[in-house]
Amino acid sequence: MHKPAHNLYRFILTSLLFLTCSGVHSWELKGNHTVELINSSGAVFELGTLNVSDTSNSDEYQFDFHFNDSTFEVYFLSMRNFDCVTGEKEVFCHVVYPYDYPARVSENNLTWLEHSFLFMHKSASEFSAKLWNGIIYNMEITEEGIIGHPQAVDLNEISSPPEPGIAPYGDGSDTEIGERAEIDPKSREFVQLRIR
Repeated sequence: MHKPAHNLYRFILTSLLFLTCSGVHSWELKGNHTVELINSSGAVFELGTLNVSDTSNSDEYQFDFHFNDSTFEVYFLSMRNFDCVTGEKEVFCHVVYPYDYPARVSENNLTWLEHSFLFMHKSASEFSAKLWNGIIYNMEITEEGIIGHPQAVDLNEISSPPEPGIAPYGDGSDTEIGERAEIDPKSREFVQLRIR
């Protein structure tokens, strides 16, 4: 007796589910995007601009990043300069991936983009670079852009070069092999990296 109404209800739910799921990758990866760090208070620090362009492979894009110099301060730590974002509780220093790598990205693989945004955290009173306090952002594409959540890494692991083309911290999906460790995002001041 209530079958037509039940079928209509199921149709509406299915349609909404389809629209929701199909919109997950509606954000366009190609183009010029703003890269931001978000702290635990919701403050936004604009790191710079990410340019994503076509390649000869239709599934991949080339990317390059241009720093917003006004956001960073130069810290001299352990006899070298680091470009750092000074927060309220900690300092986040960008650590440049030191080897050649394919600056390529696709909707299904953000690994090398993640390796472009390696950071080391320290307190304002520390004067040395403690590379074991590393952070990489595990990224995913959403309707509003790319969202990165912090994972812990030991940046001493990249003191010697990995095999060519091998991402030393993996793709973020497998944390069992020790390259990345899950952390409570609230344990860090900069809780999110956002590209939009």
